[in-house]
Amino acid sequence: MHRFAYVIPSFLLLLLNIIIHSHALSPAAKENRGTNRLFLDTAVESEWYGLSTGMFHGITTNPALLEKAGHKCTVESVRLLSSRALALPNCSEFMCQAWGRNSVEMFQIGMQLSEVDRERIVIKVPVTLEGTQAAKRLIDSGVRVCLTACYNSDQAMIASGLGAEYIAPYLGRMIDNRKNGLEEVARMQRIVNGMGSKTRILVASIRDLKQMSTLMEYGMNTFTFNPDLARDMFRDPLTIAAAAEFEECAERMGAYKASASPRAKSLEEL
Repeated sequence: MHRFAYVIPSFLLLLLNIIIHSHALSPAAKENRGTNRLFLDTAVESEWYGLSTGMFHGITTNPALLEKAGHKCTVESVRLLSSRALALPNCSEFMCQAWGRNSVEMFQIGMQLSEVDRERIVIKVPVTLEGTQAAKRLIDSGVRVCLTACYNSDQAMIASGLGAEYIAPYLGRMIDNRKNGLEEVARMQRIVNGMGSKTRILVASIRDLKQMSTLMEYGMNTFTFNPDLARDMFRDPLTIAAAAEFEECAERMGAYKASASPRAKSLEEL
């Protein structure tokens, strides 16, 4: 009886793992998508499901986004959120931010948050002295790290020297502070390349699609952006008009007479 009790949890874990990974991108789809990593920047769970298209590599959050979504900034709350995110089809990474009044506290919180899945959870810490000290200890402990709240291209040297996987410059906020945000971010990429580092520049605080496409033209491929910007990708009026015309033709030619199809929600209803 006791032996059987140990078998059931192991079987259920295996089954859950199979179900989750059965929804992952196929090898061909991953290859076609290239090395880009697009992240959805929100802690609102309904947005994760509403914008689930397969184009997003993962989800990014921070304490400000947790507050906006009505989540508590506690280890237990963020762990639960990360488990739900990583159960989503195609979600390869979940980024959450460690908090703390010093490097020791940030390190301890980062270790606790990452325990859910060390392979797919990335811990964010601010690119301050205390944050960098915490980041060093986290990296040495096998935790994936993103240095965040970057406002200066020279800070790329910190991330590269440390060996952090990501550094997140706040493009829109740089521009708000009268900096040439696009040039600062592009220079970060040149610094990382010059140092021979594999650190990814995760561009955040993006205000419009033109900013992102311009940086893509510079060869950058890692971005996180909010749900409103994600929806803007699908709002080209000419594309919408063409799709509507196709549907009208299909309906006239009897596409929906054989069987009634349930009405799907439009983008505006998500």
